[in-house]
Amino acid sequence: MIVKTVLMLLTFILPLIIVNTGMIESTWLLFALYITSGFGMAGIGMGIMHDAIHNSYSKNQKVNQYLGYTLNLIGANAAIWKIQHNVLHHTFTNIEEADDDINPPFFLRFTPHTKRYGIHRFQHIYSWFFYGLSTVSWVTAKDFVRMAKFKKMGFFNEGIAFSNELLKVIAWKIASFTFVLFLPMIMAPQAWWVVLLAFVSMHFVTGLMITTIFQLAHIVPTTDYPLPNEKGIVEGDWASHQLLTTSNFSPNSKLFSWFIGGLNYQIEHHLLPNICHVHYRKISHIVAQTAKEYGLPYHNKHNFISAVGEHFKMLRQLGNTDQLNMG
Repeated sequence: MIVKTVLMLLTFILPLIIVNTGMIESTWLLFALYITSGFGMAGIGMGIMHDAIHNSYSKNQKVNQYLGYTLNLIGANAAIWKIQHNVLHHTFTNIEEADDDINPPFFLRFTPHTKRYGIHRFQHIYSWFFYGLSTVSWVTAKDFVRMAKFKKMGFFNEGIAFSNELLKVIAWKIASFTFVLFLPMIMAPQAWWVVLLAFVSMHFVTGLMITTIFQLAHIVPTTDYPLPNEKGIVEGDWASHQLLTTSNFSPNSKLFSWFIGGLNYQIEHHLLPNICHVHYRKISHIVAQTAKEYGLPYHNKHNFISAVGEHFKMLRQLGNTDQLNMG
């Protein structure tokens, strides 16, 4: 974890430091540096801050807290993400409205329980473009939208406490955007709009990688989308719910798993989010055997390409069918 942390932080920061020297005259090299930084950003998101905010990076909570701030460094916010991901997504996985991950803009449909529009017929084609833009939306507007929503839900205190938290979010974003975008616009010899396009290309790489990885775990034909009963209760126990709504993929690729922070073992992560991802591979054999003993599913695609194919298939089904025969 320490080696990975150093490598990913350097991959994100060093290219931007080089850009900020103002010595990069080649536009192609400028884009290459930003895109390289995008890979580092994705590595931070999947392999550092994810464990840290789950308090699974270290037994020392201060270490987890400070490394969780690496999410703030790349323009998002740890406090907001902790609510959206740790609390809502992990508690209410694939439950409409409760799980914010399956409540996208109207032109995307990630659950059979939401209204289907004509445009959804083509979402298996255009969704990938919006996946690429997802982190641009995240670092600019979505954090503020979620913060307002979570305030209404009672996650943030009213008055001065909320205002202070909002100021922290704004301050972190100013610091991040200054380093990643505003200084390069001043220092780089290229026109400001060229730097802006390079910035967007960095985020496109990050957004496409991160969003695709997370989508492969939940938006596939084998996962369930349970609904609460008339009393507002989802039937079944929590652990079974995680097995029913989550899928693994590419279990035999050690290098790929290393880069994406073990997120190909999403079942293990959802069942044991307080365990560092470096242990998921060994744990997976125990989880799979236990699921088999209790007659529960253990969804698993053997490689990344087949998992992408299943997600593509699911997007097309959701775009062309009101209700699906799940399972």
